[in-house]
Order: sequence, then structure tokens, then C-alpha cells
Amino acid sequence: MLGVEDVRRVALSFPQATEKERWRHPTFDVAGRMFVTVPDDQTSFAVRCPRLERAELIAAEPEKFWVPPHEAGSSWVRARLEALEDAAELRDILLDSWRQAAPDGLEHE
Repeated sequence: MLGVEDVRRVALSFPQATEKERWRHPTFDVAGRMFVTVPDDQTSFAVRCPRLERAELIAAEPEKFWVPPHEAGSSWVRARLEALEDAAELRDILLDSWRQAAPDGLEHE
């Protein structure tokens, strides 16, 4: 099963990614903008996700993606680590969020 160290390793592999503690848990930024956080019990992580896409994502894979009530108005979605297929899927999810937060012109292969 994937864990917090996997999230950390992948998140920090992206250009200009840094780790910062917020709300007593790890968060990861690119150019000062947060793109992933590992909240509370560390069984899930939260990433940027446009609200219009978020509803479709949750409807398609509710066992994997969800939004707690207090984050319903945000543009973030949580993913359950145990529901991910593999490290490649983790990387794809984190990369998508990184791209949303990264400044124009900053690229990743």
C-alpha cells in the first residue's frame, strides 16, 4: 500500500517543489502555491481539482475520491491512498495538481 512517504517522494520530485508544515501536517508547494497536503490520519491526501471536474471524478470513483463537508466550497479533492492502483497513478494525480499550481513556463516532463 502507498503511504505518506510515497506522497512526499513524488511531490518533491517535481521542479521547485518544497515541503512546509501547515495545520500540523505536511503540505507541498510549488512557487509558494500549495498543490498537495496530507491531512489528519494520513490515509488520504488532498490535491487541487477544478470543482466542475471534481463532481465527475467523485461520481466515477467514489471509493477513491471524496470531499469532506468542510472542504465542499473549495477546489480540492481528497484521494484515499489505499484505493490507488499504484505509484504511477499517485504520480499522475500529484502531477496534475502540481501543474495547476505551477507558474506559467514551469514545465515537467
